[in-house]
Amino acid sequence: MTTRKRSGSGSKWQLKEKVVQMYECFFKGEDPAKTNVNFWDELFLLKPKVSQLEAEIQKLNLDQLLLLKDNIHTLFYQCVQTLSHGHHIRVVYALQTLCAIIDAIYKKTSGVSGFDIINTLMGFDQAELRMQALMDHLNNFLSGEFPASLKTLCLKLLLVLITGTENVSQNTLLEYVMINSVFESLIQLLCNPQSRAAHGHDAVLLLTLLVNYRKYEAANPYIVKLSILDDELALNGYGQVITASLSEFCHQYAAQHQENQSAGWLSSLTNMVGSMFVSEEGGVRTQQIRANNAVLVALYEGVHLNRNFITTLAHTQTDGSLPPSPSNTLPAQTPPPSDAAVPMPAFDVMAEPSNLLVTFFQYCSIVMQDTKCESSMNSVKLCFLILTCISEDQYANSLMHDVNLTFKVLLHRLPMRHRKVALDRTSPSQPLSATLLDLLVEFIMSHMMKKLPMELYLLCIGVVHRLICYQKRCRVRLAYQWKEVWSALISLLKFLVNNENHLARKMNIFHLAVQVVNIFNLFITYGDTFLPSPGSYDELYYELIRMQHVFEDLYSMALRYSSSDNDLKEHALKLTSSLSNVRAIINHFSPKIEAWLTNQSLSTPSEDQILEVVRKNYDSLTLKLQDSLDTYERYTEKPRHAQFFTAMVRSVVNDTRQSIDFASMDLQSILHEFSSIS
Repeated sequence: MTTRKRSGSGSKWQLKEKVVQMYECFFKGEDPAKTNVNFWDELFLLKPKVSQLEAEIQKLNLDQLLLLKDNIHTLFYQCVQTLSHGHHIRVVYALQTLCAIIDAIYKKTSGVSGFDIINTLMGFDQAELRMQALMDHLNNFLSGEFPASLKTLCLKLLLVLITGTENVSQNTLLEYVMINSVFESLIQLLCNPQSRAAHGHDAVLLLTLLVNYRKYEAANPYIVKLSILDDELALNGYGQVITASLSEFCHQYAAQHQENQSAGWLSSLTNMVGSMFVSEEGGVRTQQIRANNAVLVALYEGVHLNRNFITTLAHTQTDGSLPPSPSNTLPAQTPPPSDAAVPMPAFDVMAEPSNLLVTFFQYCSIVMQDTKCESSMNSVKLCFLILTCISEDQYANSLMHDVNLTFKVLLHRLPMRHRKVALDRTSPSQPLSATLLDLLVEFIMSHMMKKLPMELYLLCIGVVHRLICYQKRCRVRLAYQWKEVWSALISLLKFLVNNENHLARKMNIFHLAVQVVNIFNLFITYGDTFLPSPGSYDELYYELIRMQHVFEDLYSMALRYSSSDNDLKEHALKLTSSLSNVRAIINHFSPKIEAWLTNQSLSTPSEDQILEVVRKNYDSLTLKLQDSLDTYERYTEKPRHAQFFTAMVRSVVNDTRQSIDFASMDLQSILHEFSSIS
């Protein structure tokens, strides 16, 4: 080893490690193999100094980097060649060196337009052969009997390759990952409980990112393979990885929620929400929600692309079947003193039979509480798009409406001034469709604000509509308190009317109102085919009559806009038309109720008395048959949501790239793993 003088006072000298000397020599443009025929053997027997290797590359400007092309080609080639070596440590060090050099060159050239990383790393003429050899080695290590640490390093190398550019579709290196597929190797990791526990999160993350490579421009083999995958073990494994991440977050949120409640009302209101969410004005959105966006995109791709994956949504899971998720959720709680009596959360979701849908609904109830900044809105939108895909699927609906598949789900509610936070919001054991309706009602009721999240409301109402269309089509009579849905929808219409002056200048409130009124028209026209009892149909009419002032005000507002020239005229006309049956019901029953009250000398009738009048006067009511109430535009990702998913995947890429750690490895544990395998 040589020495170099330390900066600062004194004449102390520090040793310069041999591997560092080799890096410095190499990146000066020299060919050390000319003077030392054992150079490469020696290099891969020395533990890589990742930070030093990256520092050497960062010191170079782009011109210098291009001048060193031949040396970099040689280093890349020697790394790949060493992967076939029988000496295990050489293989590990070669992989680590590959991670470092690829990562460093990506960082050095980020933002440089037109820079060709393929030519810099391998050279155009050799790139195909080099990448094929590399991918063959990675597939071999991932699918064969090799130590977990080696598989982990292979996955990290793939993540380095895939997250090198912010926009995954602009990463030219991925063409070789498309040609030399790792799909089967990743799926194999998900099938085995042990490998899934160790590598499941990275495997699912890789699949998700690879599926999004140029998905709108060219045929992507990963999309095709994920779409037709029918291996039940693999699909269950894919779902369990997602469940693990989401359930860990839910567990920790519930514990924190309970702790805040035990500290008092004011602490609950300020700390519970404040610790979970940070607005963009106050800083960066919490890392915990962002970290789970990766598995949410994975869930979306599974539900959107693969019909067979739907069968795993209600697959009952227990704690033992769930792999541990990475440390990407809430910060660890400080353990209480041994003598402290800390109450447990009111409901432990894992104490009951659970599945991916149960966990996802609970996760949604937490994430949907915050829509204050763009990143929060994006997470909520992603949840709603997943729910849209699920609610459109016939088999998913059959699972969610199956009275023999009932679950308790802990749904969290947003603290609001006009209501107390319930200590226990565990739903009764009920079909998952009822829980989903509870979730949607909660969203509707808790987000009526001046800055109305219009797109989220349209998606939310769309999911309600799809559920009801399924019930109407299949004549499913869900035992549910439908009054909760009706009250929420009427409250939303009332909010739109009361805030017309502010909202109508910024958004098309009539489009949303039409969607809401058409849900009422579905109940009016077809309710007798899917409502749980004739009494439910009577209650619907009672609610319409009781809240008639809301519908009359809504009609008056629509009439004003439809009779003048403005951008909303067409949608206002649709709203006046869609209100015809609701107004017919109000105009038909109101005089009869008034006449009955006069006859009985009553001023304040009871609900039962009004219901009796309604029942006696159905026969004389005339309604219009409205077309297409039970139809909706099927969900398609492109073109409407293509830009959204490009942005979401970009966010996942950025977060992943910052979290990849290929530098720190426990050499002793690796050696132990290799010796136990051999």
